[in-house]
Amino acid sequence: MLPQMRPLTSRPAVHAVHRRSSPAPLTVGLGQHGRVALARTTTPVVCRSVANPTANQGAPAVERPWKLSDARLVLEDGSVWNAKSFGASGTQVGEVVFNTSLTGYQEILTDPSYAGQFVLMTNPHIGNTGVNSGDEESIKCFLGGLIIRSLSICTSNWRCTETLDEYLRKRNIMGIYDVDTRAITRRLREDGSLIGVLSTDQSLKDAELLQMAKNWKIVGVDLISDVSCDAPYEWLDKTGSGWEFNDNQSSETFHVVVYDFGVKHNILRRLASYGCKITVVPASWPASDVLNLKPDGVLFSNGPGDPAAVPYAVKTVQEIVGKVPVFGICMGHQLIGQALGGKTFKMKFGHHGGNHPVRDNRTGRVDISAQNHNYAVDPESLPEGVQVTHINLNDQSCAGLVFPKMKLMSLQYHPESSPGPHDSDLAFGEFVELMKNNRL
Repeated sequence: MLPQMRPLTSRPAVHAVHRRSSPAPLTVGLGQHGRVALARTTTPVVCRSVANPTANQGAPAVERPWKLSDARLVLEDGSVWNAKSFGASGTQVGEVVFNTSLTGYQEILTDPSYAGQFVLMTNPHIGNTGVNSGDEESIKCFLGGLIIRSLSICTSNWRCTETLDEYLRKRNIMGIYDVDTRAITRRLREDGSLIGVLSTDQSLKDAELLQMAKNWKIVGVDLISDVSCDAPYEWLDKTGSGWEFNDNQSSETFHVVVYDFGVKHNILRRLASYGCKITVVPASWPASDVLNLKPDGVLFSNGPGDPAAVPYAVKTVQEIVGKVPVFGICMGHQLIGQALGGKTFKMKFGHHGGNHPVRDNRTGRVDISAQNHNYAVDPESLPEGVQVTHINLNDQSCAGLVFPKMKLMSLQYHPESSPGPHDSDLAFGEFVELMKNNRL
């Protein structure tokens, strides 16, 4: 029976304990008539409160032939979650968000939009397909850590080159498992995204880790500068022939300049597959230099953090919008909203996953989309002439815009869908048509 806990603040105590405990581990021994018997063993609680750190003292020590809890996740609400570590060791602070994708954890790990965050996978079993060089979405992992329920002890995939544990250790990314991800997810849905601290350092007290979480901020911080490229470059790769699924690609070539706010490789591959010549520039690249390249269009990419924290990027968008066709994706969509005079706001727990239904208001078509963002555009704040083309059917939030007068389009989600379904790939074709019509 789990001990009752005193809340750290005025939070009701019922929120500081598990509503359901995980099954106790099985031990193997000889039962009646010499047959193998399985029995449950007592396990420690996996969540407690900083306000009552001795709640579980006195529990009998049990030696086990498997890994014991050696890590903690301390959330800013005062809850402490015991776990087992994999990947790198140390202490790291980040914003905890949950992702509802069933697969594609390697693409999630390498999505620059997760910079400054710990990603909690709601799918309980992670790691069984290992990792491979072909599923990278950027040159490195930018997220702060990975939180999962069950770490696969083996891999089974012909493309696998190493295990998830090995992969994270080489890239100095922390991971924890054997933690109740369902309980944490429910807490995030009720209270919103929470700052947390992951630590394998046993010398640090729970109260110290809690203070680190409370002192750390992500709102108003420029996270784009750390994930953007350092210098312009030309992107050449298309979608591999074995993965290509769209036969209706343009026979014309269009020069697209992509502002790298944390762009994913598959966004660039999809553009190239649609017949685009691509130049990628850093987030701080002057708009005048981009316009001097005389591009057919400009794409403002996805990226991490608060769009209000990067006024220089908003200014760049303002200087380009209306001069050439533009396409904004995720962070780019939010920057376009601000550049047009609109407002953005932080969502309660954001959208993270490959299964969000989005409706195109123009046609009634519903796509299942891949999303990763904590901020959204307030459609009521946009000027006359801007049309909301897409809405998220889970919460009715703005998921897409067009402004015909300014030759722009934008989507709040990731149309390249890596990971995720390919429903929204038609958006790249729509951008090509926008550039084609501008040539006429």
